[in-house]
Amino acid sequence: MIRSLARNFGLKPRRELYVLNLYVSGTTPRAARAIQNLKKICETHLCGRYKLSVIDIYQQPLAAATEQIVAAPTLIKRAPAPIRRLIGDMSNGDLVLQGLGVTGGDAL
Repeated sequence: MIRSLARNFGLKPRRELYVLNLYVSGTTPRAARAIQNLKKICETHLCGRYKLSVIDIYQQPLAAATEQIVAAPTLIKRAPAPIRRLIGDMSNGDLVLQGLGVTGGDAL
């Protein structure tokens, strides 16, 4: 309804920036798969509206401890609120989008 009201008044719907942190464990095949899958999902559905940081928990153990990372790969969505965590190789695009809170109107 908000989108249709915005269109009626000539306004563009608000497109929020997704701030994502992906915690991986080294250069394992699972880590590479998670990075590749997540980049594909983001480019397809959030093109130009996301900032992805990949953090290797072996190279940055303090960051992993601070975020209480207990499994890798772990994706933390910082923005837009609420903060959400997803664990796994991000191979199920529908579940990743649901976890990120991306709805049909948000996706391109």
